[in-house]
Amino acid sequence: MFQTFKNAWKVPELRAKLLFTVMIILLYRIGANLYVPYVNVNTISQFTEMLGSDSIFAFVSLLSGDAFAQATLFALSVSPYITASIVMQLLTIAIPALEKLSKQGDEGKKKITKYTRWVTVGLALVTAYGYVKLLESNGMLLLDKTTDPVKYYFGMAVMVACFCAGAAIIMWLAEQINERGIGNGISIILFANIISRGAAMVQQLISMVTGMGAQFDGKWWGYALGVVEVVASLALAVAAIGFIVWFTNSERRIPIQYAKRVVGRKMYGGQSSNLPLKMNMAGVMPVIFASSIVSIPATIAGFFPSSGFAKWVTEWFSFDSIFYIVLFIGLILAFSYFYIMISFNPIEVANNIRNQGGSVPGIRPGKPTSDYIKKILNRVTLMGALFLIVIAGVPMIANAIFTTFSINFSSLAFSGTSLLIIVGVALEVVRDIEAQLAMRNYKGFLD
Repeated sequence: MFQTFKNAWKVPELRAKLLFTVMIILLYRIGANLYVPYVNVNTISQFTEMLGSDSIFAFVSLLSGDAFAQATLFALSVSPYITASIVMQLLTIAIPALEKLSKQGDEGKKKITKYTRWVTVGLALVTAYGYVKLLESNGMLLLDKTTDPVKYYFGMAVMVACFCAGAAIIMWLAEQINERGIGNGISIILFANIISRGAAMVQQLISMVTGMGAQFDGKWWGYALGVVEVVASLALAVAAIGFIVWFTNSERRIPIQYAKRVVGRKMYGGQSSNLPLKMNMAGVMPVIFASSIVSIPATIAGFFPSSGFAKWVTEWFSFDSIFYIVLFIGLILAFSYFYIMISFNPIEVANNIRNQGGSVPGIRPGKPTSDYIKKILNRVTLMGALFLIVIAGVPMIANAIFTTFSINFSSLAFSGTSLLIIVGVALEVVRDIEAQLAMRNYKGFLD
């Protein structure tokens, strides 16, 4: 991986893309630390402690790089943009006019992108209002409706506008990475958010050692047990990273045999090849999509912070809740198939194989080939979905078991999803760089 970045740095165009991506990340981190007007910064620590429990708000704060917990300009993070993208993709399948528009090439994609931006702004307005009401219910606003109602409504409008503008800026930054940087903009921003919590994670590991030592009255073996616990946690993380890398790079290869054909005095074809299908073709997108969807009830609950619905969300959408775990796993499975359905067309692949004079051994060209590819693809997608469920869902199940026995291990609920996003995005960026390096350094028959 480091060699890939080293080679990319030697290419001026790729170096410019890498520097542009880093610049966008720095701009994002600056915005993630800018407070909006009328926020009481003296109560932020209390709000952070409230989010420290096993609730959906804690996970939203993780994906926003603590911007949600700090009530900064980018508190909404990429959630409105992701939700808008999901809505537009679903509408493209359901509405014939949008489906026809998506098949019109670049012009159609530009119009759909424009609609996605407007949907993002609409969702950001709704989400921002719910978030402001959540801040108000926790005493984080420098506004009082009873003493100065004019200032109260003006301040509420300003805060909603600021959070909505922050979501729009994030959308623009993600699109700039897509166009002029390296990798997927949404994934890169989520990657930067999780990495930004590195110092807090190191502090948490240190607190594990000191906490274990305090339980044994400062005896040396207490600290030794704490060190063993930290080493075991790091070893488990390294093993999980290795498993993620191995499975992500695995593929199911469908053999293809090309027929011989004579063109002039030369004979072409007759060789064997294969159609590689990645075991995890969807990458980390199903987990990102599922995380955004399960945060919607918490957003709605922000409108009514002291209602029965808000209490229901707090109870059922905690990370040790069976309802939340089942819903999260179900959404990962559903979005795995949905993402493959919109990104891979077996009929088009089968037609391309037939037009090039190829065929799958033992399978007739045309519809039988597309049906065969679809059957293999469904199996591969199921294996990829189960892989994502194991990495992201099993830590939540383990956390629920620990909670049952009154063992405080809430950070385990976040570890699987965080590792999956970090490793998945890193591999995606490396593959993107390698593809561009191969395209620029291709020598072919000139050797």
